[in-house]
Amino acid sequence: MHFGSSNDTEAVKKQYATSKGLDIRIGFHNKYSTNKQGYSNWIISNYNIKRGMKVLELGCGTGGLWENHEDMVSRCGKLVLTDFSEGMLETARNNLGERDNIEYIQADIQYLPFEENSFDVVIANSMLYHVPDIDRGIREVRRVLKPGGVFYCATLGENNFPELLAEWFELGGEEFKPNHNFTMQNGGAVLGKSFADVKTVFYEDSLHVTDVEDLVEYLRSLASFKAILDLPVDKIRKILTEHIEDEAVDLPKEYGMFICQ
Repeated sequence: MHFGSSNDTEAVKKQYATSKGLDIRIGFHNKYSTNKQGYSNWIISNYNIKRGMKVLELGCGTGGLWENHEDMVSRCGKLVLTDFSEGMLETARNNLGERDNIEYIQADIQYLPFEENSFDVVIANSMLYHVPDIDRGIREVRRVLKPGGVFYCATLGENNFPELLAEWFELGGEEFKPNHNFTMQNGGAVLGKSFADVKTVFYEDSLHVTDVEDLVEYLRSLASFKAILDLPVDKIRKILTEHIEDEAVDLPKEYGMFICQ
């Protein structure tokens, strides 16, 4: 999840340079999300990957989408995992290992190193809002998809807990510029420039945080939320504690996915 300015490229690079911060954020959501299906499990439940298909994931991160889903991995005739960050790609390689049907490639969605009509399925989760030229990136996805291929892309909505936290921490102006480059609200129009059939599906969820210290650690893992990082830890803890009700901090989540053909 990204809080900062859409142009803060250095913050994005720092936030995703290694997997440590990402692991903190994934662990936090796994622990405190009220929908126990799990976001990743829900994402996968929407996929239609048939045996022998060529699948491309853009921005694969730690490769976590594919962990503990051996059946899905084995169905892929070829699974190509890419990420802009070499560090992330190395973590994915360590997590998933070397397999005959998996390939790891450092790549930028705006300049994909693949031929036209190469893939049956392309996946891009929680990353399109970081792409400087989203339209170009999506055109590249369209280019490498086979006729009849499917593009699955999950993203955030605009009614999420960052907006609520901005109120609590009294952030505004330059301090809080939410990245709304590609959301559940505007993503359909962006995708519609390249895809004739765009389906929108939402994931119902929220956060019920019973240990404020975990929330403090989560916020401090976000290199792009600089306004909070600059505050003393005691100040962060005090503000969050003021919003405890019934021994927990409750925060809204709005996620979903577009399925494009």
